[in-house]
Amino acid sequence: MIPFGPRLNTVFASPRKALAWAGMILLTAYCSVPSAEETAAEEAQAQAQAEKPAHRNPWALDKN
Repeated sequence: MIPFGPRLNTVFASPRKALAWAGMILLTAYCSVPSAEETAAEEAQAQAQAEKPAHRNPWALDKN
């Protein structure tokens, strides 16, 4: 039993409603999966951030 959303016997009451429901499911899947370019850009940005030296406070005392 699904606790949310429309009841399945109302969704599949007509072919038009069934196609609309299936279309919304496909649209949700399409919008929730990131593209390959987006994933590659995020990885490149994370790698660039990792290569940056950490910020050093110029007023901090040296730990010698």
